[in-house]
Amino acid sequence: MPSRRTLIFALTVMLVALASGAAALLFAPGGRPTGSGTALIGGPFTLTDHNGNRVTDKSYAGKFLLIFFGYTYCPDVCPSELQVMSAALDQLGPDAEKIQPLFISIDPARDTPQALKDYVSNFNSRLIGLTGSDQDIAAVASKYRVYYAKAKTNDSTADYLMDHSTILYLMRPDGTFLKHFTYGTDAKALADGIRQAMDS
Repeated sequence: MPSRRTLIFALTVMLVALASGAAALLFAPGGRPTGSGTALIGGPFTLTDHNGNRVTDKSYAGKFLLIFFGYTYCPDVCPSELQVMSAALDQLGPDAEKIQPLFISIDPARDTPQALKDYVSNFNSRLIGLTGSDQDIAAVASKYRVYYAKAKTNDSTADYLMDHSTILYLMRPDGTFLKHFTYGTDAKALADGIRQAMDS
């Protein structure tokens, strides 16, 4: 019967071999990860724009998409981020023509097309608001890994808040993920980051 020391040695050798194999799969020479490098973010969607038209991701074919998820009743994060987006697009100059900015509602119960139209008019003239059914929004949010939920409160009125993630997504014209930006990125850094990503 093998001794305890022999068993421990054999187990150690096996763990080292497994770790080495995992490292070989994950990293190529030079320490760079291998694989497709494609983030599993984005995908086809069908929504309703702020003019009441039914649209899909193909409606914006040939454009980079700059996408933010939020809602019109948002007291601070959404208007702040949309202002930064608008300023960044202004700073991009002619390059902004290659981009379609989208604001996708995570509160379809209140964000009707007309409510979105009134809201987005306060920002960049090219910004399009998108809404849809609960199922439509759940589907697109899932594809972009977006978290959202009605904030817990004891107030039962319609004046509720929504908790939601605050990532800004830049998608390639073919619909694949290109880059994301975190909330708090200023307009200049956003414009520079978008330009660099588009040129890469």
